[in-house]
Amino acid sequence: MRWTIKPKPDPDTVARLSNELAVDSTTSFLLAQRGIETFEEAKNFFRPDLNDLHDPFLMKDMKKAVTRIEEAVEHQENILIYGDYDVDGTTSVALLSSYLLSFYPNVATYIPDRYEEGYGISYKGIDFAEDNNFSLIIALDCGIKAIDKVTYASKKGIDFIICDHHRPGAEIPQAKAVLDPKQDDCEYPFKELCGCGVGFKLIQALASKKGETIEDLVLYLDLVVTAIGADIVPIVGENRTLAYHGLKVINKNPRPGFEAILKQVKKEKLTITDVVFIIAPRINAAGRMKHGNHAVTLLCETDINLAAKYAIDIDTYNTDRRDADKQITVEALAQIEKNMEQDRFTSVVYNENWHKGVIGIVASRLIETYYRPTLVFTKSGEMLAASARSVKGFDVYNALEKCSEHIEQFGGHKYAAGLTLKPENYKGFKAQFEKVVEETIDPKLLVPEISIDSQISLLDITPKFYRILSQFAPFGPGNMTPVFMSEDIRDTGYGKQVGEDKTHLRFTATQHGKGNIVGIGFGLGKQIELIENKKLFKAAYTIDENEWNGTVSLQLKIKDIKP
Repeated sequence: MRWTIKPKPDPDTVARLSNELAVDSTTSFLLAQRGIETFEEAKNFFRPDLNDLHDPFLMKDMKKAVTRIEEAVEHQENILIYGDYDVDGTTSVALLSSYLLSFYPNVATYIPDRYEEGYGISYKGIDFAEDNNFSLIIALDCGIKAIDKVTYASKKGIDFIICDHHRPGAEIPQAKAVLDPKQDDCEYPFKELCGCGVGFKLIQALASKKGETIEDLVLYLDLVVTAIGADIVPIVGENRTLAYHGLKVINKNPRPGFEAILKQVKKEKLTITDVVFIIAPRINAAGRMKHGNHAVTLLCETDINLAAKYAIDIDTYNTDRRDADKQITVEALAQIEKNMEQDRFTSVVYNENWHKGVIGIVASRLIETYYRPTLVFTKSGEMLAASARSVKGFDVYNALEKCSEHIEQFGGHKYAAGLTLKPENYKGFKAQFEKVVEETIDPKLLVPEISIDSQISLLDITPKFYRILSQFAPFGPGNMTPVFMSEDIRDTGYGKQVGEDKTHLRFTATQHGKGNIVGIGFGLGKQIELIENKKLFKAAYTIDENEWNGTVSLQLKIKDIKP
């Protein structure tokens, strides 16, 4: 592991903030580190206000989108809400369709089949719209590169409104409106919305024209926070505000679909981490293992008994997904070893029988063993399809652009992308991708990094400090859970390996003979030799609460230990 210490903020700012907010210097240090330098900024950070959301009409084409929807309602047109099959797509479809159906009945939804149609807008979906007399398609979380598909629809008399957040290409589809804050000529102040976030801005604009306020839209924020967590967008700015209030909705007044999932997992209070690891995989599993329609049905259901039934089905798909990704990960690791590719700059693996729905998860799993840009391929019709995942600091999207001669189509983000290519181009692509990464990646990026916010004393870790720290949530990219480092630590002598196969490490830390606190290091069992015999060591960790037999205490979640 490579430890790096984040830059220290200006000490005068830290001292002033500490005084103005009446907080300890570590708290003000963490705030200043996150760019929060005034009392007002701190207030907005700790208590995000929905009334501070940007005017949706600042987004390019928003007025056009609203006008076209109003025309459709006025003329009794059929509207098709079309979205991708992942969490961001299905929550977007549930959000916009639920909102429109609250005042207009001629609305239906369409999620493409992951295996028959693939990602994004499909000709089959447009043909479905034509056959069923839909004259307006609103595409969510996809469509920014669908030049030919939008033209195809236009020739059939079908209009498109595109709501996307992916990077645009050189050409923009000729839709009635294209909402994407990442367009170069879009002046919307916040560029990091997810697809469901763009969908929320659309309903915010529609609501304002109907005389509704932001409070009327709060009930949709459980969908938005789920998409924000699942799509790993930065939890700063508007995303922080939407996520903060979305978590309140999920915890106090969730829609029946979420309530049914929460009853299954017996969770009382959810954090953004729970959304990412409990709710999102279940919603995703529908599109991965069966069909994304199942997720939309669950999310739109208003009857709790029916929602409970759908949640059981979704849980089954999630179990199937877990089994598949475990098995494929084992096979992919074996393939890397068989081909003697352990020391390459990239992992690129392929098996025609691997389940297309889980190859993205498998790519992430492989990075846990071989920390480098990774692609997992499988057969998809006559083509090969892949999911790409990257390591922190390396733009896999740019790397794929440099291999475009071998690729039929691709899209995505800096750290995650999808692509298709012809089988005969696989070997050429694999060689080219390895070459591009070898030539462009900084070698240090191939070593996992622990980014440390601050060095503190164990005595600084008090219940009051933890209470304030908890208010930094929701955590995520741009506002990660603070990581601390402490030096000159000793185990009190009772440290041991724990877990069925002794893979974890548990000890009680003390510093200069003071401040006993339990540390737990998952997967760090082999590091026991660093703490034995009361040796001095340093640790990188986050602070967490542990509940045992009704007693709640603070503990260190150890990320790494060094002598």
